[in-house]
Amino acid sequence: MLFNSMTYLVFFPIVVIITFIIPNKIRYIWLLIASYYFYMSWNAKYGLLLLASTLITYIGGIAVDRVKSGQHDKTIRAFILVLALLLNFGMLFYFKYFNFAANTFNRIAARLGLHAIAPTYDIVLPVGISFFIFQAVGYLIDVYRGDIEAEKNPFRYALFVSFFPQLVAGPIERSKNLLKQLRRETRFDVKNAKSGLITMAYGVFLKLVVADNIATLIDPIFSSINDYNGMQLLYGAILFAFQIYCDFNGYTLIAIGSAEVLGYGLNKNFDMPYFASSVKDFWRRWHISLTSWFRDYLYFPLGGSKKGKLRKEINTMIVFLVSGLWHGSSWNYVVWGGGTVFLV
Repeated sequence: MLFNSMTYLVFFPIVVIITFIIPNKIRYIWLLIASYYFYMSWNAKYGLLLLASTLITYIGGIAVDRVKSGQHDKTIRAFILVLALLLNFGMLFYFKYFNFAANTFNRIAARLGLHAIAPTYDIVLPVGISFFIFQAVGYLIDVYRGDIEAEKNPFRYALFVSFFPQLVAGPIERSKNLLKQLRRETRFDVKNAKSGLITMAYGVFLKLVVADNIATLIDPIFSSINDYNGMQLLYGAILFAFQIYCDFNGYTLIAIGSAEVLGYGLNKNFDMPYFASSVKDFWRRWHISLTSWFRDYLYFPLGGSKKGKLRKEINTMIVFLVSGLWHGSSWNYVVWGGGTVFLV
C-alpha cells in the first residue's frame, strides 16, 4: 500500500477514527492489526519476515535483560546478541544481497579460470526489510547496552517494529522515542491533527507534484544517455538531485504527519540538506535516522575516533562502504559509498 494511493486515502481515516473510538488500553492492539494489514497488502507472505524479526529481537531482548552482568553472564549476553544479529542480518543478506554476492563470486571465479558456479535465485526484495530490521536490531542493542529495559509486552513491541507510518521508508525510529510513546495513553488532539494533516499535504505535494513531474523529464535522459549531450546530462543530474530529495522527503513527511495525527511524534529525517555548508554537514542533514544509526550502532562500537587517526579513517571508510551497500546491492553503490568518504 502506497501513501500516495487511493487505498491509503481510505485506509488512514478508518484507522484514525477507530483508534480514537476504542478504549485507550487496546489501541496498540488495533494499531498492530492495522500495521500488519498495511504491510501484508504488498505481499502477505512477507509478513512472516516482519514477524520473525520481531520475535527474534523480542525474545533476545527479554533474555539479555534477564541475564545478570557477572563475568560469565557477559559471555551469555554477548552470545544472545550475536545470535539475534546473525539471524536478522542473515534474513537481510538472503533477500537483498545473496544474488549480488553469488554473481560477484562467479565473476571472480571466471577471471581465475575456475568452474565454480554459485547458484542465484529469483528473489523478490520484501519492501521495507532494511528499515524494520535496523529498527529491531537497534532496540536489541539498546537493551544489551542497558540504555533501556526490555519491553515485556510482545504486542506493544511488535507495534514498535511494525508501526505502519514509518514501516517501509522510515524514519528508522529509536526505542527511546517511539517505544516510549507507545507505552503512554493518547487522545485525539485537534492541534496535532491539523499539524499532521498539513505535514502530510506538504509531503504529498513534494512527492506527486514535484518529484513525479521531475521524473517524467529526467527518466528519458537516464534511460538512453548516449542520445544526449553533456549539458543535457548535467541538466538531468541536477534535476535528479531535487527529484530524489522531494521523493524521499515527501514520503517521509507523509509518515511523520500520519503518526502525528495518531498522537505520536517521529524523528525528523531531513533538515534542508541542500543548504548544508559542507559535505560533512550535508550527511548530518540527509536521511538523519540512517546516518545516526550507523554512527551509534556501527561507528562508535568500532571505536569511533578514540583509537588514533588511522583507526578513525578505517572506521569511517567501513561505515561509508556499508552505507553504500545499504542503498543498493551492486558495486556502483559500494564505490559511491567508498568515494564519498574522501569528500567528508
